Amino acid sequence: MFSFVWPKTLLSAFRYFERLTENIDSMIDKCAKGSFYVNSNNFMSNSTMVVADKIIALSERKVTLINCKLLVEEGLSLCKADAAEILIKKFIDGDKGKDIAAELNISMRSYFRKLDSSIHKFAQNIAKLGYNDSRLYDMLKNESWIMALHSRLLNKNEEDEILEMA
Repeated sequence: MFSFVWPKTLLSAFRYFERLTENIDSMIDKCAKGSFYVNSNNFMSNSTMVVADKIIALSERKVTLINCKLLVEEGLSLCKADAAEILIKKFIDGDKGKDIAAELNISMRSYFRKLDSSIHKFAQNIAKLGYNDSRLYDMLKNESWIMALHSRLLNKNEEDEILEMA
C-alpha cells in the first residue's frame, strides 16, 4: 500500500504558510532595524555579515514556504471541484469527516472513498509538477515544524496499516 504522507503534510500545513511568511517579514524587518544599534555589547551579533546572513536565511525560508503554498494551490486547482472541496474541508479547514459527509449528503463509506481518491489525485498532481517524496523532503528538511507534522502523519499511517492487517 502506497503512503500519501507528504501530500497530507502539505495540505495540513497549508493554513499556516501565509501567517508564517508574514511573521518572517516582520523578523526580517526587526533584524534590519536592530542592526542600526551597534555597540560594544552587540558588535559581533549585529555585524553586517551576521545580519545579512540572518536576512538571507529568513528570505530563503520564506521562499520555501511560498513555494509550498503555491504547490498546494496548483495541486488543488488540477483536481476536480468535488475532490478539491473534500481536501480543503478535511485538511485545510480541519472539518470532521462526519460533518463533511453530512454537508455533502453522502455516507461515511462514500466519504472515505472520495477522500482516498482525492488524496491520490492530489498526490498525482504534485508529482506531475515534479514534487515527489524525495524532492519534498529535500525542500522541507530544515522546516522542523513540517518535519514534525510529517512524522506524526507517518506514524498515524503506520498505525492504520497495522490495524488493517489485524
